[in-house]
Amino acid sequence: MTRKHILAFAGWLLCSCLLIVGCSQANTPNSAVVNTSPTAQTTSLTISAAASLKDSLEAIKPIYTQAKPNINLVYNFGSSGALQQQIEQGAKVDVFISAATKQMDALDKKGLLVDDTRKNLLTNQMVLIAPQNSSAVTDIKDLTSPRVKRIAIGEPKSVPAGQYAQQILTSLKITDQIKPKVVYAKDVRQALNYVESGNAEAGLVYLSDAKSSSKVKVVTTAPANTHSPIVYPIAVLKSSKNVDYAKEFEQFLSTNDAKNIFEKQGFTVSRS
Repeated sequence: MTRKHILAFAGWLLCSCLLIVGCSQANTPNSAVVNTSPTAQTTSLTISAAASLKDSLEAIKPIYTQAKPNINLVYNFGSSGALQQQIEQGAKVDVFISAATKQMDALDKKGLLVDDTRKNLLTNQMVLIAPQNSSAVTDIKDLTSPRVKRIAIGEPKSVPAGQYAQQILTSLKITDQIKPKVVYAKDVRQALNYVESGNAEAGLVYLSDAKSSSKVKVVTTAPANTHSPIVYPIAVLKSSKNVDYAKEFEQFLSTNDAKNIFEKQGFTVSRS
């Protein structure tokens, strides 16, 4: 075979290969093209909520994300006062749930809430707790007993549960007697932990927090007339870049699925 024939044959072979590849790509099913397309975009919502809501909101998260798979819920738990300050200082938050109206009122006065999104979500109760095996207290006034060395409550300046506890102690006229025994916690969960760990013989916390622990028992419920009503307001913040999604989440917290979880944790769903 001459050199001319060899080159001609090689050229024919190359063209044939290119034609086969082209036909193969043309016959590729449409599904292969679909698989290379971008996935649906996920939107993150930051929810700043009182520490006492941790168990409830964590239980709600998988239910919500199953219904809304494109939404990623990011929780930021802490004392309501600290969360309020974070928001005022520019923290990127979509929804705020406080354990008292005071913090929400402050944000409302500064014009930081989306109009018509503020509402009362839940109510709660204050209870006296003690370690499961304790017999040191049977009533709140027993906190004055020498058998009780340490009493855990939230820091009243920033923790609503601490403010309610202080109101209770003042109403029962035992504040001065037990003052040297009080251990202040950064939030209500820390107050609960002090009693769980034995670092305090008693504590005043929310019923919802007491129900979350198998290490403590509820000794008694504080009379409603000894403290302000415990209300948890919720609102969407104007700083949110996802206001519509934030509103949807707020609405979901009033559905039966969410209500069942809240009530199981010891909250009462507000009617207002």
